[in-house]
Amino acid sequence: MEPREIEGGADRPRSAGGKATGRVIVIGPYLRMRRGDAETQTDQHILRDTHILRDTEARLEEAVGLARAIDLTIADAVIAPVSQIRPATYLGKGKVEEIVGLVTGHDIELVVMDCALSPIQQRNLEKAWSTKVLDRTGLILEIFGRRAKTKEGALQVELAHLNYQRSRLVRSWTHLERQRGGFGFMGGPGETQIEADRRLIGERITRLENEIKKVQATRRLHRAGRQRVPYRVVALVGYTNAGKSTLFNRLTRAEVQAADMLFATLDPTLRALKLPHGGKAMLSDTVGFISNLPTQLVAAFRATLEEVLEADVILHVRDISHMDTEAQQRDVDTVLRQLGIDPDAGQRILEIWNKIDRFDADDRENLANIAARRPPERPCFLVSAETGEGIDDLLAAIERRLAATRTTLDLSIDASDGAGISWLHRNSEVLNKELHDGRFDMTVRVDETKRDIVVNRFDAVPHAV
Repeated sequence: MEPREIEGGADRPRSAGGKATGRVIVIGPYLRMRRGDAETQTDQHILRDTHILRDTEARLEEAVGLARAIDLTIADAVIAPVSQIRPATYLGKGKVEEIVGLVTGHDIELVVMDCALSPIQQRNLEKAWSTKVLDRTGLILEIFGRRAKTKEGALQVELAHLNYQRSRLVRSWTHLERQRGGFGFMGGPGETQIEADRRLIGERITRLENEIKKVQATRRLHRAGRQRVPYRVVALVGYTNAGKSTLFNRLTRAEVQAADMLFATLDPTLRALKLPHGGKAMLSDTVGFISNLPTQLVAAFRATLEEVLEADVILHVRDISHMDTEAQQRDVDTVLRQLGIDPDAGQRILEIWNKIDRFDADDRENLANIAARRPPERPCFLVSAETGEGIDDLLAAIERRLAATRTTLDLSIDASDGAGISWLHRNSEVLNKELHDGRFDMTVRVDETKRDIVVNRFDAVPHAV
């Protein structure tokens, strides 16, 4: 669907028969800056850096994709430029009236606003247009609510949704006050409906937070178990629809759902990842990020995203063919910083430029030259999760990165020392094990935290390369 811009008058397309069609309209109310504003107003400068640099058509296309992700039928999608945000309705009075014509002409049942609306703005727009209005946060919450399959995912989505709903309890109710207890003048006016609803939501939020704490405790136990094995953890992160699940399937031969759809997968998945020289790691697929990701979701999904915090290597998957790929990279970096991970610190993050199969030979060569000039702390790899191109180089890089923080040692242990051999298998990665004259000659790889233990207990020496 070609995006249009509301400017001066409402263009109202109809079907061939003249009858309005469709049920949902997507509005892109994007701020338009006047020349010179960024240099004179600090807040406008910040706004330009975080939002205006994103292509407006790409932003609207993403909003339409979000709406289609929950099977909404899109009647129209329009860009409504605004010079400043109105406290009452977000849009200016003229644009609100223009959209009335679109809503009436298309017999619209839902208007999706690709922005974050305050409760008052949402209520006023619903009154003006006589239809339901959903902002970007509410739309993403709806998608997550439908996609959560596990109990853990459902808990996290419900918590985020209730925190969002609690802020929507504005005084648009018509309920009578409820009396409870007391006699004569001592009874007081009682508890209003809005107060009762707020109290019930608060109680439910407290219960959910307690259940999620149990989830976090369970995940900590699972991670502790993996550390004893010990398997290193590699986590996939990236913008939604960047190809993380397709890459996950390619690397692990799994069958996680992968579709050309925003937030096609939601619940976290762990699978074994085989490395080129026989080693193993655990690969974690996490929920995709998106611009203006609701803070409620970042907080609610912290239990899931802890897999990223604990990962030894983070693979940042980018759709390098997307017109807004640079803006998407900044959005992912922003969420990582919210989680306490500095994208520019150290060499923990490997950047994956995915979907290179969509480029011709000349463009691929150009991308390769750009990648070669990247700083060492932000290396990147060109791959196609769809065709498998570049996967071998990526796996080799993962193996090198995992090995860089570990020490390889040689040792000899008596074959009768079952406890010692068992300890080594639990606490190190056994690379080689050969029996000679009643003793096992072993080559193991250990974390720096356990290096001294292995050296002192088994008289281990650094591996001779």
